Amino acid sequence: MSYVTHADLGGSAVQDPVVPEPDGDPFHEPWEPLAMALVLAMGATGSWNIDMSRAARETLPNYSRLSYFQIWLAALEKLMLERGQVFPDELEAGRMLHPPAPVKRVLDAGSVPAALARGSPTVRNDGPEPRFAPGQPVRTRAQAVAHHTRLPAYARGKRGVIERLHGSHVQADAHAQGQGERPEPLYTVTFDASELWGEDAAPGLRVSIDAWQSYLEPA
Repeated sequence: MSYVTHADLGGSAVQDPVVPEPDGDPFHEPWEPLAMALVLAMGATGSWNIDMSRAARETLPNYSRLSYFQIWLAALEKLMLERGQVFPDELEAGRMLHPPAPVKRVLDAGSVPAALARGSPTVRNDGPEPRFAPGQPVRTRAQAVAHHTRLPAYARGKRGVIERLHGSHVQADAHAQGQGERPEPLYTVTFDASELWGEDAAPGLRVSIDAWQSYLEPA
C-alpha cells in the first residue's frame, strides 16, 4: 500500500484560505485539554516515538476535515488500536471493556512538569561524519518515498545552499518506521524562492528547511 501524507501542503493549491489564530488560549473546546493529556501520557509509555505519532497523524484520511486536537486524538486511537491497547468496542462504548495492555512505563502526575520541560531532544553524539559545510551548494533528492519524511514535496529535487550544520540528530524517516534512531548530520538548507516556485515566487524571497544528510547530494 502506498504511503499518503495529508499534511504536506506546501505549494499545493487549496480552496479555502489559511487564517492564523491569534496568540492566546490554545484550547477551544472543554475536551481538548484532556485529549492533549491523553496523548502526552500515552507517548510517555514508550509504546511509540514522536515520529511514529507524526506519521499516524499525517496519514489520517480525513485529516483536512479535523481540528488540531481532533487530529491528535484520532491518531492516538489509531496508534493504540494497532498495538492492541484499545479495541473498537471500547471506542464505541467510551469506556474500558478489556484488561489493560502492559506498557513500558507510566507517567505519574508529579513527573509531568519535568517531562514537559525535558521534551524529546533528538541531538546525538554518534552517526556519520558531515559531508557538507556551510556555503556548499547541494541538491535535495528528487524521488518521493513511501514512508514518513521531513523533506517537503515542494523541496524535492531542488538546488540550495548549506546555511548551517546542527550536529547529529535522530533521523525521522527511519525512526518513524521503527528502524531505530540512525542519527545523521542535520543541516539548514536555504533556497531561492524562484528555485521552488518558479515565476510565481516573490522577488528576493528565500526559503530555509532543515534536512538530514541522506536527503542531500552535492550540486
